[in-house]
Amino acid sequence: MTIWEAMPGNRARVIVMNNALGPLDYRVPHGMQVEPGSIVIAPLGPRQLVGVVWEPERLPTEEVGDNRLRNLIGLVDAPPIPAPLRRLVEWTADYYLSPLPSVLRMCLSSSAALEGSPTIVEYRATGLVPKRMTEQREQALERIGDRQGLVRELAAIADVSDAVIRGLVKVGAIESVLVEADTPYPLPDPNFAPPDLSPDQASVASILRQAVGAETFQPFLLDGVTGSGKTEVYFEAIAAALAAGKQTLVLLPEIALTEPFLTRFTRRFGCEPVAWHSDLRQSQRRRAWRAIASGEAKVAVGARSALFLPYADLGLIVVDEAHETSFKQEEGVHYHARDVAVMRGLFEQAPVVLATATPAIETRHQVQLGRYEELKLPGRYGPADLPHVEAIDMIQEPPERGRWLAPRLVKGMQATLERDEQVLLFLNRRGYAPLTLCRVCGHRLQCPNCTAWMVEHRLLGRLACHHCGHSYPTPRECPECESEDSLAACGPGVERVADEVRELFPDKKVAIVTSDTLWSPQKAAEFVQRMEHGDIDIVVGTQLVTKGYHFPNLTLVGVVDADLGLGGGDLRAAERTFQQICQVSGRAGRGEKPGTVLIQTHCPDADVMKALVTGDSEAFYEAETEQRRDAHAPPFGRYAAIIVSSEDKAAAEDVARRIGKSRPELEEMHVFGPAPAPLAMLRGRHRFRLLVHARRAFDVQDVIREWLGALEWPAKVRVAVDVDPYSFL
Repeated sequence: MTIWEAMPGNRARVIVMNNALGPLDYRVPHGMQVEPGSIVIAPLGPRQLVGVVWEPERLPTEEVGDNRLRNLIGLVDAPPIPAPLRRLVEWTADYYLSPLPSVLRMCLSSSAALEGSPTIVEYRATGLVPKRMTEQREQALERIGDRQGLVRELAAIADVSDAVIRGLVKVGAIESVLVEADTPYPLPDPNFAPPDLSPDQASVASILRQAVGAETFQPFLLDGVTGSGKTEVYFEAIAAALAAGKQTLVLLPEIALTEPFLTRFTRRFGCEPVAWHSDLRQSQRRRAWRAIASGEAKVAVGARSALFLPYADLGLIVVDEAHETSFKQEEGVHYHARDVAVMRGLFEQAPVVLATATPAIETRHQVQLGRYEELKLPGRYGPADLPHVEAIDMIQEPPERGRWLAPRLVKGMQATLERDEQVLLFLNRRGYAPLTLCRVCGHRLQCPNCTAWMVEHRLLGRLACHHCGHSYPTPRECPECESEDSLAACGPGVERVADEVRELFPDKKVAIVTSDTLWSPQKAAEFVQRMEHGDIDIVVGTQLVTKGYHFPNLTLVGVVDADLGLGGGDLRAAERTFQQICQVSGRAGRGEKPGTVLIQTHCPDADVMKALVTGDSEAFYEAETEQRRDAHAPPFGRYAAIIVSSEDKAAAEDVARRIGKSRPELEEMHVFGPAPAPLAMLRGRHRFRLLVHARRAFDVQDVIREWLGALEWPAKVRVAVDVDPYSFL
């Protein structure tokens, strides 16, 4: 690795954390040594910015004379960004048409880790109730609970201002705590509690262990039905990496799954892995970042952002629930963590395991092309069998008036509860009702910032927008005609279904499980504990409960509205519905007791419903794949979305039209639009979209880069490109 000697006149090429700037050259002052990957502090005008030294030959720029160079200010006391991660940053920026600093910023995602302070002052509640209790103070203390963090972190948790937290500190309701930032992590023991694997599991585990030992790039699709023991199998690959002294990264789609995973990991390896997710305090992020960068942390588990941490010696990457669309980042850098994980494995020369019971069609296509190796676990582990699945035709067997559960589902719940077994009702719709309108004038309550209806959350007594977070107390009168008690809730959300369940089974304990109730790993752990102890009889939940949970006494799953995800013109609608219902069905009958799944649908003859009932996933995937092939849709073609947005509608529309008029005329590529996006306003910004459709082998990135690079638009207008989009809103 090249090192610039500490001599006057030496220069370094640096990427600074400013998206508007390209690479800049700086003078390396006497006494400082830097190398590619070194994290430095660089001057930019009157400011000081964090930057990373890069290989000059990889980032050509107009060189300036030595007399115009400014000195670097300092070298950050942290390990350099490793070469494989630098190559990943370059690839991600190029493929997803994002500024290099935006991608690099994800590698430096803990500012505290760069400061070098050994201790941090955090705050926690003391249990003292202040004499003067305001509504905001009450909300803050209730939401903080036993959590601990910086003032700004507690303020964010409580959804109050920093001043409210500081006021509680002054009156003694919150106290300061000095936290050691760099306590060493315990090391997982690969031989702590080896599992008793089935023959199928042992065969697959052997292949993965050999791949880890080979220290070469190899992507695997670990395709196993729900309950087949995929986790135990890839744990054996982790054990092999630990034995070799290598690091492992496990990606999970939801932070709510982190806590159950930590528990299973601890049973196998004797201690927890290093967790990385948005719920960590700053001191925890600092400790984790530095341990990962130094190589001390041997196993890290986290959401998609963990993919860009600077691992010192990465020997294995696992993407659990690899089909999940939440691995696609929808803001900032529009990357897909599943695909970027494969590329990181390539640059690190490490095997990558994509574990799922319902592989994405794109992943299955890679298997067919011979690029990924498929490893199958066809049956459930131990005595458990796959559940029996039935469809309930809601036209032939409708619920009672004012109800949402069909008689057959209610009867099944009754029988299950009489056997002291647990029930899960799945509806992928948060809140009480998705729409509120006035019975008198017909006015629909809409978000002022988005083209979306306000969703009633009766537990909170508020209406909320699920796109921008705007909320306000549920009004007593119509804001349009001012009629009192005229607002009606339309359609069911999980809260409304839970109310119906409580009416039907008043003596049973009901839990609502959504991102509103399980907002942290701790809350998820509490839910798991209650389920395992039999403190919950009926769960009513969203997609948050469709994956990763293992409850042996849960034997009935009811899908309240299986048709919900089939509308909207999404090319993956049927595939997503199939995956989601397969996953939630997999929660039933995971122990010795048999499981049943009842699917409420108005379209029992739809291909996706037939596949779910018969279990013929191959026929479903083949039909879906052929439809994609005929339409030249992914993975047989390529899409890229160009989203133009501004608070000024006319300005956004004008730029979108100019982009549309300047479109390149190419046989291999078609451009549709511009048109108002389905979500025409989001967070107060008006949105227009163009959709690019190209052949699979066509280099659409270079064309879009040249196309948009020739245009200029006002600073108040944003133009974002989403390569391989998953959301078409």
